[in-house]
Amino acid sequence: MNKIKDTKSLCPECLKILPAEIFERDGKVWIKKECSQHGEFEDLYWGDYQMYLKAMNFAHDGKGISNPNVNIENPMCPTACGLCKMHKSHTALGNIVVTNRCDLQCFYCFFYAKAMGYVYEPSLEQIRMMLRVMREEKPVACNAVQLTGGNPEMREDLIEIIKIAKEEGYDHVQLNINGTHKLQNDLEWAINVKKAGVNTIYLSFDGTTPQTNPKNHWEIPKIMDNCRKANLGIVLVPTIINTVNDHDVGNILRFGIKNTDVVRGVNFQPVSLVGRITKADRERFRITIPDVIKKIEEQTNGVVKKEDWYSVPFVSPVTHFFEALTERPRFELTAHPACGMATYLFLDGSEIVPITRFFDVEGFMKFLDELALQAKGFRGKVYTSLKILAKLNSFIDKEKQPKELNLANILFNILKTGDYKSLGKLHHKSLFIGMMHFQDLYNYDIERVKRCCIHYAQPDGKIVPFCAFNVIPQWYRDRIQENFSLSIPEWEQKTGKKLENDFYKREITK
Repeated sequence: MNKIKDTKSLCPECLKILPAEIFERDGKVWIKKECSQHGEFEDLYWGDYQMYLKAMNFAHDGKGISNPNVNIENPMCPTACGLCKMHKSHTALGNIVVTNRCDLQCFYCFFYAKAMGYVYEPSLEQIRMMLRVMREEKPVACNAVQLTGGNPEMREDLIEIIKIAKEEGYDHVQLNINGTHKLQNDLEWAINVKKAGVNTIYLSFDGTTPQTNPKNHWEIPKIMDNCRKANLGIVLVPTIINTVNDHDVGNILRFGIKNTDVVRGVNFQPVSLVGRITKADRERFRITIPDVIKKIEEQTNGVVKKEDWYSVPFVSPVTHFFEALTERPRFELTAHPACGMATYLFLDGSEIVPITRFFDVEGFMKFLDELALQAKGFRGKVYTSLKILAKLNSFIDKEKQPKELNLANILFNILKTGDYKSLGKLHHKSLFIGMMHFQDLYNYDIERVKRCCIHYAQPDGKIVPFCAFNVIPQWYRDRIQENFSLSIPEWEQKTGKKLENDFYKREITK
C-alpha cells in the first residue's frame, strides 16, 4: 500500500465528517475512512494509479466566489453550502430542477416525485430568481444553465422557462431529458424549444440495445429524427454501470460518431451509488473513469486510447490567456482532476482520429500560459495575436490532420474573438467525449466538493455543489424542495391530474 494523501470524507451511515486516506494498491487508487460508531469503509476511488497521477498533474484551483451567499466566518465543508467563501470554483454549469416528476422510474436515479411523496415544481418567479442569483455570482457570472428534473418535458410551461433563462442573459441553455414524454412525438414542441433558446438536448442514453438501454431504446430513432428536423444538437449521456452496460461503451461511441450531424458529444457518467448499498453490490456495480476509458480503448480496438484523455482543469491556460487580454476574470473550468476527463474525436473520411494524434495539446496549453504572462496592455495584445498566427501551426501535424479540417483556423478564431459562436464551430467539426463521475457516500472526497463547478440553484437563494445536493439530500435537495412542494394529493387536487398517469407506457405492436 502506498499512501497518496489525507483528505476528509463522510460516514455513509451517520454523515459524520471523518478523516480519510487516499492510497494506491495494486495499481489502483482507493479511499478509506473509519467511523467510531459504524466501522471502516473502503472503496475504489480511481481504477488506474498512473492515470490518476496524470490527471492530478493538471490540478488548478479557481478564484472562488467573492460574494458568497453563506456568510459564515468558519464554514465546514460540506455542511454550509450555499456557496461559501471556502468554495474554489465559480458556477460553470448551473442546474435548475424545474420538476421532480418523471415519466420513468430508473433504479439508479437520484430522485423522482413518487419516491419522494411530494411534487416539486418551482414557479416561474422562483425560477427567474434562481437564474438571477447565479448570474449575479462574482467575479464570474454563470453563463450556462441546465434545466433538469425529474424530466423537464413534464412541465407544460417549459417553453416559457427557457425564454426566461435567455432573458436573464444565459448564452447556453440545455435540457436534461429522456425524450420519451414530448420529444419523440412532438416535432412542433422540438421546434419551439429550439426557437425559445435551447442549445443542447442532454439526452439520457444508456446503450445501443434494449437490454442496456430499456428506458428509451425504441424511442431513440424518433428522438433523433425530430432533433435533426428542429436543428437541436444532442449530447448523449450514458450512465455506465459495471456488469450492466459497460460492455456497450464502444458501441455507444460508434453510435455518436455515426450521427455527428446531430450528436455533438457523448458524456459518460460512471454510476453514483447513492443510498445504502451493500459492499457486495458496490463491488459488483462500481466503475470509475479510468475503467470506462480502458473499456473504450478495448472496444474500439485502440482507436481511442487512454493517453488521449485529459482532466477537466487541463484547459485552464485558455482562461489565463483571455484574462490577460481582457484584464477581467473569465469562465474557467477548475473542477477537481478526479471529477472528469475529456477529449475530442474527428472524422477523416470514415476513420476516427482523436485530436491528440495530430495536435500537441500539452504544448499548446503551455504556449497559452506563456502568452498570458506576456500580454500586458495594448502592445501585448498586438504581439500576442501576431505570435499566435506564427506559432499555432507548429502544434499541428498537417499530414495526420483530417483532410477537411483546418484546426489552426478554428482555434485562431476562438482565441481572437473568445466568443460562444467561435467555440461552437469546433463542436460542429468534432465529437466531444467526456467522463463525469459524481460522488457517493462511499467514495466521498470533500476536496472534490470544494472545487465542484456544477451547481444547483435552490428556491431559498442558495447555490449548492452537485455532490452535496444529490449525495446528501437530507441536508440540501430534499429538505429544501419539500418546503417548496405540494403533497401528491394536494398537487392532484390543484391540477386535476393523477401522478400515476405521468408514467410512460410504451405501445408495443407484434
